Amino acid sequence: MLFALICQDKSGALEIRKANRDAHLAYISETGVVTQAGPFLDDAGEMCGSLVVLDVKDKAAAEDWAAHDPYAKAGLFEKVTVQAWKKVVG
Repeated sequence: MLFALICQDKSGALEIRKANRDAHLAYISETGVVTQAGPFLDDAGEMCGSLVVLDVKDKAAAEDWAAHDPYAKAGLFEKVTVQAWKKVVG
């Protein structure tokens, strides 16, 4: 089942994001459940959040993945929404 993680960074947290990016990307690679992912950009073109689409068995698994993301562990996010998602196009 697909779940979208919609993550909003804390204000002024760009350096936290940059410092933990390699660990975040390694986590994505190691876990093998991410089908699509990328950062949201602010008006200045700087990263300010994330959209991550997971293919996992249920919402609890998506929430567990989100909780163990190095970005989350580093305190990057102001808010994370976990929402079931249905792919229609692409």
